[in-house]
Amino acid sequence: MMLMPVLLAVCFAPITSDSVEAEFEVREKIVYSKVADRELLLDAWVPNKDGIHPAVLVVHGGAWRSGDRRQLRGYATALAKRGFACFAIDYRLAPNDKFPAQIEDCREAVKWIRANAAEYKVNPEKLGAIGYSAGGHLVCLLATTGEAPNEKNGQVDTRIQCVAAGGAPTDFRTAADNGKWARYWMGGDLTTAPDKFHDASATAFVDKDDPPVFFFNGTADELVPIAWSMSCHDALKANGVKTEMHRIEGAGHMLAAMNPEALDKAYTFLQQELQEQGEKNSQAETALPTE
Repeated sequence: MMLMPVLLAVCFAPITSDSVEAEFEVREKIVYSKVADRELLLDAWVPNKDGIHPAVLVVHGGAWRSGDRRQLRGYATALAKRGFACFAIDYRLAPNDKFPAQIEDCREAVKWIRANAAEYKVNPEKLGAIGYSAGGHLVCLLATTGEAPNEKNGQVDTRIQCVAAGGAPTDFRTAADNGKWARYWMGGDLTTAPDKFHDASATAFVDKDDPPVFFFNGTADELVPIAWSMSCHDALKANGVKTEMHRIEGAGHMLAAMNPEALDKAYTFLQQELQEQGEKNSQAETALPTE
């Protein structure tokens, strides 16, 4: 099914109030990666409070061919108000740049956040991600394909610790119309480019070591039917990974992206996994008896 770029104006949020300014500062147009002669940019929401903070990577939608880092500004602002450092990124778009360019850029952003953790008050061991539509797909793929530091990846940790994914297609191995709709992004269909369809499928890489994932999807979504998210949700559950699915009854793709209840649950899930869990672990370590 063709995913249309329907989120270009969704979830923008002005950042002008005094209360917001007191909680964090926004730094814009920061270069996080260079590909050939192109600079990839991000905007950062940096807590004003001292210390280190859990961070969330924010990944926009747009069918992998449109949109930019400003699209989910509302998500980033809401999370910053909850004490997170947030990083909303641009990434290369199809058809000029086909898969896996998009996920490669997301991984570069993960590396950049960890490499610059001190400057942005980030706890590098508490990094989550949120995305919607194509962005939801990309953060799910980050979750199931992250790697511990090794010689192949330059001793850089590409794992993330929690994900919230809305309207996220997670399995392309049985794509409709033999995947012909995705030629602009994959460079072929399921017959001519089967490896790309497999490699883009978060569900294909699920294992017991994956991080917790929260899904939200409209039951009336015709662009990304809920079954596309359920594929990964069910696989995670079968592997014993913490996962939740929030169904938004009667909502289509656009309305689900802005559903207050779903977003509150998504933000709370990230808080529980990245903030509260970290506090519990610290308290447990403090309580351990010493010899």
